[in-house]
Amino acid sequence: MEGDLSKFHDALTEHVRLDSFPVAIRMLKSDESFPERVKRPAQDLTIKVATCQAIAMARRYGWVVALGDEDISCPLTAVVFGFRRASEFYLQGKACAGMYTETVEAGMRAEEQVEKFPYGEYQHILVAPLHRTAFDPHVIVVYANSAQILRLLTAALWKTGHRLTSSFGGRIDCAEEIIVPLRSGKCEVILPCYGDRIFAQTQDHEMAFSIPITRVEEIIEGLEGTHEGGVRYPIPSFLRYTGEFPEHYTKVVE
Repeated sequence: MEGDLSKFHDALTEHVRLDSFPVAIRMLKSDESFPERVKRPAQDLTIKVATCQAIAMARRYGWVVALGDEDISCPLTAVVFGFRRASEFYLQGKACAGMYTETVEAGMRAEEQVEKFPYGEYQHILVAPLHRTAFDPHVIVVYANSAQILRLLTAALWKTGHRLTSSFGGRIDCAEEIIVPLRSGKCEVILPCYGDRIFAQTQDHEMAFSIPITRVEEIIEGLEGTHEGGVRYPIPSFLRYTGEFPEHYTKVVE
């Protein structure tokens, strides 16, 4: 897998030209160990973080970060990733109602539709910049502008010609980045949520694209194939035309 990741990193560098590192993510079970030089926020940084913050540390600082229950500040992440049990308050939609939904009934429906891991299935979330990844990831997450996301989308559709369908909830985007593609085996376009923008300082121009590890070779082939077909990033401007100027400009020459 290491060779595939290196090849994928090179393909992203050549064809997508990202502003931050692509991030490899693995969900660790209790019998799995950490790679070397991993940072634990509670122990090493004396802080607790949201999952989106850890991803930002990997993609902006180049750090390898592991999150367990003791490292996580976001109660929603803790519940959705199965590190803590959901309360009745959460299950009844009350955490969502009044902020994201008009009623608790709508809030309950919103919470039900968020993909979740069962309680206790995993013990840690492990994230690393792709070029420093010394483990077999489940998904690769890329943050990029919309044109770069388009470049990845065309690569994802190169072999099949199908359409990519993603589902947006506007909340808890870490579940959309990790849980959804891990289970579906399909690429996902992600609209960063409110928390991602506040705590991870994701910018207004950024979106995310999540790639299951089983799709990496397919994306590499798609990037190369669409490149040969003439699809590029940065997207070239069409410049072979004669521009028009104000009529009075014609008087500046004899």
